[in-house]
Amino acid sequence: MRKLLPLLSTNPHGGGRSALTCRYRCGDACFHEVPNTSDNEYAGDLIAGVLSRRSALRAAAVVTVASAVGGAAVLGEAPAAEAHGGHGHGHPPVKADGARGLRFAPVAPNTADKVTVPSGYSQNVVIRWGEPILRGAPAFHAEKQTAKAQAGQFGYNNDFLSLLPLPGERDRQVLVANHEYTDEVLMFRGYDPENPTREQVEIAWAAHGLSVVVVEEERRTGRLTPVSRHHLNRRLHTTSEFRVTGPAAGSPLLRTSADPSGRKVLGTLNNCAGGTTPWGTTLHGEENFNQYFANGSSATDKRYGVGSGATERKWERFDRRFDLKQEPNEVHRFGWVVELDPYDPDSTPRKRTALGRFKHEAAQPRLTADGRPVVYMGDDERFDYFYKFVSSKRMKKGNSRAAREHNLTLLDEGTLYVAKLTGDSPAAEVDGTGKLPNDGEFDGSGVWIPLATGNVSHVPGMTADEVYVFTRLAGDKVGATKMDRPEDVEPSPRTGRVYVALTNNTDRGKAGKAGADEANPRNLNKHGQILELAEHWDDPASDGFAWRLFLVAGDPNDPATYFAGFPKEKVSPISCPDNVAFDPHGNLWISTDGAQLGSHDGLFGVAVQGERRGELKQFLTVPKGAETCGPVIQDRRVLVAVQHPGEVDGASVEKPASTWPDGPGKLVRPSVVAVWRTDGRDIGV
Repeated sequence: MRKLLPLLSTNPHGGGRSALTCRYRCGDACFHEVPNTSDNEYAGDLIAGVLSRRSALRAAAVVTVASAVGGAAVLGEAPAAEAHGGHGHGHPPVKADGARGLRFAPVAPNTADKVTVPSGYSQNVVIRWGEPILRGAPAFHAEKQTAKAQAGQFGYNNDFLSLLPLPGERDRQVLVANHEYTDEVLMFRGYDPENPTREQVEIAWAAHGLSVVVVEEERRTGRLTPVSRHHLNRRLHTTSEFRVTGPAAGSPLLRTSADPSGRKVLGTLNNCAGGTTPWGTTLHGEENFNQYFANGSSATDKRYGVGSGATERKWERFDRRFDLKQEPNEVHRFGWVVELDPYDPDSTPRKRTALGRFKHEAAQPRLTADGRPVVYMGDDERFDYFYKFVSSKRMKKGNSRAAREHNLTLLDEGTLYVAKLTGDSPAAEVDGTGKLPNDGEFDGSGVWIPLATGNVSHVPGMTADEVYVFTRLAGDKVGATKMDRPEDVEPSPRTGRVYVALTNNTDRGKAGKAGADEANPRNLNKHGQILELAEHWDDPASDGFAWRLFLVAGDPNDPATYFAGFPKEKVSPISCPDNVAFDPHGNLWISTDGAQLGSHDGLFGVAVQGERRGELKQFLTVPKGAETCGPVIQDRRVLVAVQHPGEVDGASVEKPASTWPDGPGKLVRPSVVAVWRTDGRDIGV
């Protein structure tokens, strides 16, 4: 039997992240009171008022069916193990080579200061922080950094990645990357956090944002290299111009002294994960934006976690828009989903207000049968909510100018919803330990509660503008389900089922905090879970859904873990699922953030269908202090963003905790890594 790995974290909140990560990534969110202090019981009378009678009847029917058969009829035909209670007893014998796409020897948990990949696989660093991508940008020099240079170089702390085709240029693709935040103490020698210089602040401004860079592949391998100075290459950062679009554009809540129109914003901040649209654009979620703004004072500031004093980075000393005493509305201009057209280097990216304002981890669309986009989104905070947006417009096919212009309006009109989940087991069977209920799985039904459609609010007491700008408050009012940090969300391109990474919530069940429920079944939840959701009638625009927990993370030897009923002695341990993506074979791939089982974070693949459903295998681990981000899984290549390597308590430029990627004596640099099979064949076959 596998022994439980020792915990290595010293974080007083029990997380796998270092205190340094908490400090720079999210402004010490875990050290502050949970922003959601709402009572937030199920508001049945309110929901009855905003759902149609037909919707209520549908929801009731689903509850009945799910209660009778454990949700299997709603979610589709279940594997044998689930039909026998989900403990794995019904699984037939499995082959030794794994599900197609996952036929590799799992990487063992480890703490090596490198990217560790399976036997028979090779890797290369595609691009590092500071590498020049724009014409005229200099090569990176650790001791001679400037804001001007950084504005033409690949940004810091790469997170979400998208690889898009580049028609007409053989063996080339377009790489789009988010740059979530900066670790000034790891960037600048002699950095004084109490007295940053203007140059250091402006370098950090330029290191945030987005990068677009064309990459070229080596035909015989999966190696990728950047094509510097390509005409599509682009950097967008904290002082770049962004347009505000959708129903809240121009709202008085978005107007500032510098922008009385409320329609033009400088910058995008804390871009975490994102999505790639069927019409060829990319979506980028602004997540922990609150930490950049000083002197917050209003109740809505507190609901979004904005502090009342100075910020960690002290940007407010150098630009008044980061001081809410001077510009109280500036913070309302962040926390949106940004849409970028990577094929038009002259285009202005757009902040889509119809998708709501919260700490967006990601935004991944799918299409309804009639071609309308539906975007699923998580709000990455303890006890916050899970949302979707359904467009009222249909996508136009083709690449004509008219089609592209039309498709760039798809995310401005539609309905924004928040999720309410109900379990189908008696409350006494969900005791907070993670023990499965008597029906053998955590499952139930749910409804999508409409919040706003265009300029019409569905939330009593709130205008439409207020719903979009203060979306968390709207979720509070309608009794949305408090979740364990909903992060990345990915619909399966094969089945349409939606997978939600719930990273952890060590406050669940503490005094004065919400206790366990069937969707969030463990108190003091430090390992997280993955929720699987099926819309009614496989219709993404449906107002109801069935759900079940696909995976309850942790060491497989822990009885409070679950792997879709697959035999637990045959899976890799996993903790703190964060980003998710699908491979060409329909397998789900999961990257982790803050794993709490003694190993470095990694990337895992798991089958979601067939006799191997729930078989989870670790594909790689990342270096010391790093997080695995932005996975892209192609036929012949896996791409990951290695974020914040060396981000360990006490580390600095002078005392590095990691030597990755360039060895001793070199600055630690976040980078993108490509992995491929050494024999040139497809991944995992």
